Amino acid sequence: MAKRARYEKLVAEAKKNITEISPQDAAAKLKSGEGVIVDVRDKDEWDEEHIPGALHLSRGTIELDIEEKVPDPNAMIICHCGGGGRGALAIESLQKMGYKNVRNMAGGFKAWKAACLPTTK
Repeated sequence: MAKRARYEKLVAEAKKNITEISPQDAAAKLKSGEGVIVDVRDKDEWDEEHIPGALHLSRGTIELDIEEKVPDPNAMIICHCGGGGRGALAIESLQKMGYKNVRNMAGGFKAWKAACLPTTK
């Protein structure tokens, strides 16, 4: 745990400045077309299993690629990672880029699966 202390502090600070959404609410927004889910995990994680209908923009490239994939700064974007940390950092970056309606999925993909929501390979 000590090896990740600075990362955990960074994530905790980011979570003070963002809004989180439950996996169930994220699923409802995706289904209704109100929001897009962006998976910020690494490609190998995405390839193993992911949310049907989600976009894959890894944490390392989201800032480079988001404007092409989601050009509207008012669009609802729901980011997720494995457990919530990388998603929180991605949301903080998107806010700095001018995206106004962004959410982090609380608990990430682990919480999505725990809620028995659909996944695909």
